[in-house]
Amino acid sequence: MIERYSRPDMKAIWGDDARMHGWMQIEVLAAEAMAQMGIVPSSAIEQIRQNARFDVERVKEIEKTTRHDVVAFLQNMAESIGEPARWLHYGMTSSDVLDTGLALQMRDAADILIEDTSRLLGVIKNRALEQRSTRMMGRTHGVHAEPITFGAKLAVWAFETRRNLDRLLRAREIVSVGKLSGAVGVYASIDPFVEKYVCEQLGLKPAEASSQIIQRDRHAEYMSALAISASSLEKFATEIRGLQRTEVGEAEEPFREGQTGSSAMPHKRNPIICERVCGLARVIRANSQVALQDMPLWHERDISHSSAERVILPDSTILLDYILAKFTDVMDGLVVYAWKMEENIELTHGLIFSEKVLLALIGKGTTRQEAYKMVQRNAMRAVRGEEGFMDGLIHDPEVGQYLSPEEIASCFDVASSLTRVDQIFSRLESMNVRP
Repeated sequence: MIERYSRPDMKAIWGDDARMHGWMQIEVLAAEAMAQMGIVPSSAIEQIRQNARFDVERVKEIEKTTRHDVVAFLQNMAESIGEPARWLHYGMTSSDVLDTGLALQMRDAADILIEDTSRLLGVIKNRALEQRSTRMMGRTHGVHAEPITFGAKLAVWAFETRRNLDRLLRAREIVSVGKLSGAVGVYASIDPFVEKYVCEQLGLKPAEASSQIIQRDRHAEYMSALAISASSLEKFATEIRGLQRTEVGEAEEPFREGQTGSSAMPHKRNPIICERVCGLARVIRANSQVALQDMPLWHERDISHSSAERVILPDSTILLDYILAKFTDVMDGLVVYAWKMEENIELTHGLIFSEKVLLALIGKGTTRQEAYKMVQRNAMRAVRGEEGFMDGLIHDPEVGQYLSPEEIASCFDVASSLTRVDQIFSRLESMNVRP
């Protein structure tokens, strides 16, 4: 049996050599299966095995005349095999080769993306545990809400990345399917044994039913998994960009020795890698829409999907491989300014403890509506700079009916908001970063 193609990187998977090597494997294995059935003479299969080869440039030259890539490929193989080449492609259609070969490429690409994602997951998990006690502001609608830890923020990313790993594993499985069922999928000129044999040798499953092609819902699911993974990376990168803003200044992507931020402003340290991740994620997400549109085809097949797939599948896997690697570097070298996080907690002079005061009032017997009005009234006075939030509460006679100054002051404690955060990290510590 011909050795499986050894891929050095993502780009090579989508190159002509890898693609045609897959085709050659399929054609030779199909001939082997038919030899076992007594269709192909034993002498012919030996010559096919020994002499099977192709030349990419020669195939391209022939294709200028044939205008058909698989026909050109078969003609080129026949030049080295000789007369026994008549048994190649016996009872098969081009899509038997193209779609089964494409499955091999998508599977190999998925293997790289799974490894990339596992590596990123390990880095995020380690950084989350490292920053488990680093206090910072939680923000909703871009506005200070209540304290969290930076580690808790990263734990959210870690669990999302684990889900993306699971999605990629499922996507790998859903596309690891081959078909050798002939021109319209009913095995009119080829025995199902051939399909079973070829798929087993290649580590694929035979499609349960096919038309001339493997159905494109599989490819759409694969592309959707890529798009979701890319969108997660955009989400994480957008957050780092927000935290790197001058007014926030809590975290920063790595800035290397000798790096230039701006040609005009020497002080600039811009989140260029995170911005690049965001931009490229949009391309992958757009490509997933094309995959969905490739699902409806005329009758047993047309080729409106084919030209699009030759763009979106290589581009999307290569781009996701790239931005996974870049964002892993960002997370590995992410600079965390814990002192700035603490400083920002104090920006509102205690307004972030409004819920603690609200709950304390409710606990003392007031209704939620009454308590909310009391707290909001003093919060708005503090926002307008009329009086500090704690002082306003202490001086408010209505609040004083329920809470003493000491009870009010006890609500203004960051640590009390974080007493249960370790629940998150106990789950994180037990999470497996490998599939």
